[in-house]
Amino acid sequence: MQELNIPKQPPSMAEVKEALIKAVKTRIPKGKFGILFSGGIDSVIIAKICKDQKADFICYTAGFNANAPDLRNAEYAAKALSLRLRTRIGNPEEILKKVITLINQPDAVQAGVAMPLYVACEMAKEDGIKVVLNGTGADELFAGYARYKKSKDLNKDCYSDILNIHKKDTIRDQMVAKANGLEGISPFLDKGLIELALAIPAEQKIAESNKMVLRQIAISMGIPKAIAMRPKKAAQYGSYADKAIGKLAKKIPKSEYLNSFLKKPKLGVLFSSGKDSCYALYTMLKQNYEIICLITIKSKNKDSFMFHTPAVEMAKLQSEAIGIPIMFHETEGEKEEELKDLEAAIQKAKELYKIEGIVTGALFSEYQSERIQKIADKLGLKTFSPLWHKSQETEMRELIQNGFEFILTAVAADGLDKSWLGRKIEEKDIDKLVALNKKNGLNVCGEGGEFESLVLNAPFFKKRIIIEKAEIQMESECIGRYVIEKAGIASK
Repeated sequence: MQELNIPKQPPSMAEVKEALIKAVKTRIPKGKFGILFSGGIDSVIIAKICKDQKADFICYTAGFNANAPDLRNAEYAAKALSLRLRTRIGNPEEILKKVITLINQPDAVQAGVAMPLYVACEMAKEDGIKVVLNGTGADELFAGYARYKKSKDLNKDCYSDILNIHKKDTIRDQMVAKANGLEGISPFLDKGLIELALAIPAEQKIAESNKMVLRQIAISMGIPKAIAMRPKKAAQYGSYADKAIGKLAKKIPKSEYLNSFLKKPKLGVLFSSGKDSCYALYTMLKQNYEIICLITIKSKNKDSFMFHTPAVEMAKLQSEAIGIPIMFHETEGEKEEELKDLEAAIQKAKELYKIEGIVTGALFSEYQSERIQKIADKLGLKTFSPLWHKSQETEMRELIQNGFEFILTAVAADGLDKSWLGRKIEEKDIDKLVALNKKNGLNVCGEGGEFESLVLNAPFFKKRIIIEKAEIQMESECIGRYVIEKAGIASK
């Protein structure tokens, strides 16, 4: 998430309403789309704005019992606002098996939220929908959770939850949508809306009800008061997914029952020698996955769209330092043609190491993610992108906090010069990158090609990398490389 500029003065309700309408309007796709709809205030507001814009959409609601409150509430709201609605009662055991393999954790809350989302996305897929809007972020912005009532500093807690929303919500929602060939969009996570919402005084968010300012905005839009003031019911309870999980688990704890579905596959990591692939590897190791091999593509095209090129030869030393075998595959680096080489490399890893899935370090690059997913699907492999949609600033700070030692091996952006090359990146450097992002839009983690990195040491390294001889080569004031001529490994 980009650095936030939270206003010092509280915004008016009219300003928040305008920002909310804009956040939804600017995300309305061309052609028909879907809305994940519970009949609650968040999805109802999104649907009302889309309806007022005369957009072509269908609302989707799922439950796991005919008496599920979400089904009843969605039907009531759809009728009141003249919305097209599809509903379905899902098979809990069948859907649970699918979502557990996606979220890959025995968490009853996460599974209970993902289950109705999955069924709703299945319906959208059947209708040829490609994009679905959701209400993720509204509870964090407008204090929708019961725990906020006990908060001593409400907006500080809301801010913290928004910064960390990728850890539990957005990554889950994206995985469920992606599993059904859909793109999920969250209008409430609009930067401008977030900034205004975090400046709203606590007493305007929590009064006689939670999310009070949002409920007042809903009423001002013409949404019936009975709908706007309906108390929040979490998705796992409103859909009866939680009850269904409890019934299936019988007398054993839910987490123990859910854990019975999990089988951790053997994985290979698409490994570049840079911070993102190293951090993705570290994240999977912490979750007790077995990493069988590293897969590194050596591209002859230094401007490759797909692959990290500076210092990639250092990956062999990193492999020795980590203690995981590595395999290399060369490519000419021609756009799209290099994908055939990547497929060949992954196929070879599958044959040699019997991998069942691949790990990528992608954060926001749809270009890379979509192409890797296509190859994995073709080869019958699972994909894991543990950093997906993690805040760029958060990732960079976590690297430092977790003891990663890395340097930049290439720069190619205004604001970066030779002083950035070859030296260990520290917390103060992250501050400078954040400032450059604010000034000229620089990608804080360099995913847009602004810089490339090399990890010299990390918590999971058994040894560390030492650089014995290197040279800085500059093409211009802000474009250059750190060329490593001699390096080795040493004890930590």
